[in-house]
Parts: sequence; C-alpha cells; structure tokens
Amino acid sequence: MKHDIKSLNKHIEELIQSHEKFRQKKECLETVPGIANKTVASLLCYLPELGSLNRKQIASLADLAPYACKSGQLRGKAIIKGGRSSVRKALYMPILVCISFNPLIHHFYERLRKQGKAAKVALTACMRKLLTILNAMLKTLQPWNPKLLDI
Repeated sequence: MKHDIKSLNKHIEELIQSHEKFRQKKECLETVPGIANKTVASLLCYLPELGSLNRKQIASLADLAPYACKSGQLRGKAIIKGGRSSVRKALYMPILVCISFNPLIHHFYERLRKQGKAAKVALTACMRKLLTILNAMLKTLQPWNPKLLDI
C-alpha cells in the first residue's frame, strides 16, 4: 500500500514536471507559505482553470463562494454550494497551516474572528482569500510577495 502511494506520488510529480505550464504553475504556487506538493497537485488536478478566471468565478468554481438564502421575505444566512467540493477539501488543511505560518492569512483570520465571525466561516473566508491570491499569482506567474498584497 505504501509502495503504491509512493509510486503514484512519483508519477504525479513526473507528469507535472513533464508539462511546461504545470511546472511553471507548481514553482509559482510552492512559493506561498503553507502550500506544499500535495496541495499543488490537488489544485492543478481539480482546478486547472486556476489563473485564467476572475476572482468570483474561481471562488464559485471551488465551492467557496457565498450564496444568499432568500425567498420572498425570508432572509437566511449565506451558504457555500455548487462548486467542486474537492478543491475546498484540498484547501482545508493548508489553510490551517497558513493561519499559523503565513502572517497575511493569520491577520485576516484574526480580524474576522474579532468581528465576531464563527471559526468555520472565517476559515472559509481565508480559503477564498488564499485561492484568489493564488489565482492572481498564476495569471502573471509571479511568486509569492507579501509586500504586494493588502489583506
């Protein structure tokens, strides 16, 4: 079993390295604190559109866009739905790492919590923020530069 997993991971890495676009995207994504090989592979696999859509489209596609629950006079809370939940699941553990080790995401998370947002809501907002940053980075193939970001 472990041998099979190692073999698959090696094969995935070889596939990424053999395609110029994927290799460039991988190198760019790995500059972000908290993003590692498995997350990069998941993003490239489940979300190949990353870097080619606008922020609203990419958030919606990744199942991270809030949709308001309204019907007549009923006004419910906004929920996330309708996208590729595999992307949201792939970003869950990395966002926990980013909150600990990435100062920009950490400050964004803390600000949301101080505003009274629930922990899961703040995590989802951080995932959406991180995904939009990654999307913008891949549009220009620019590495992570926290000085250019204003969160």
